[in-house]
Amino acid sequence: MGASVMVRILGVGMGPQHVTPEVAEALRTADYVLAAEKSDDDKLLALRRAIVRAHPGSRGPVEVVAVPDPQRDRSTGLTTPGYEAAVIDWHQARAAQYAAILQQRGGTAAFLVWGDPSLYDSTLRIVEKVRDLLTLNSVDLDFDVLPGVSAPQLLAARHRIVLHEVGHPVHITTGRRLQEAVAAGLDNIVAMLNPPPERLDFTGLHDWTMWWGANLGAAGERLVTGRLGAVTPAVAEARAAAEAQDGWVMDLFLLRKT
Repeated sequence: MGASVMVRILGVGMGPQHVTPEVAEALRTADYVLAAEKSDDDKLLALRRAIVRAHPGSRGPVEVVAVPDPQRDRSTGLTTPGYEAAVIDWHQARAAQYAAILQQRGGTAAFLVWGDPSLYDSTLRIVEKVRDLLTLNSVDLDFDVLPGVSAPQLLAARHRIVLHEVGHPVHITTGRRLQEAVAAGLDNIVAMLNPPPERLDFTGLHDWTMWWGANLGAAGERLVTGRLGAVTPAVAEARAAAEAQDGWVMDLFLLRKT
């Protein structure tokens, strides 16, 4: 193998205040940060830049290399297999772009991952695809992973709750698969990667208790809790308010049969 590159996958929670000393030190060792750019006014890219500025190295903040994000099929009518196929294609397109930059620039690159890289994030999968692509061009890629504060941790902290009852499990899934979890007999469920509430299937769950949060740790943070049937309108309003304030929205919730 000829040339080599190093990639550091860094969990950053939801902003500069959540970056651990370990992650901050790793960021300072990077030559540049690779970051997807989803629009001309990408608020999440701006937040990544703020993280980099908050944790500069001896030569100042690390360079952020913005990479235009490939288009993904986001049709509302996608089946679960169709959604998964669209995501795979999107990841492959991302990997090809990142591989080209890493091969050209070399050195040590960092990816700043919202929350923690282990939970509903595909950076690791994409970097593995990048490694395979670079291997074909005789470039050796190594990577490491450092954890960050996850969204479920923040949700529990903001609502001052434990995610599970004594001796009981918590199931973590996506909003798209919520009813699958209920059908399997699960009654303490964290749902992430959620569409707007009107596109979620809450059939049979209106007496369950919901602890909901959006943009946790950001300026537009919103929280709602109560019986699902009573708080659904408040969730829709809070979600819209969070997106209006921050320019983006990420929400999750805990649903428990009580």
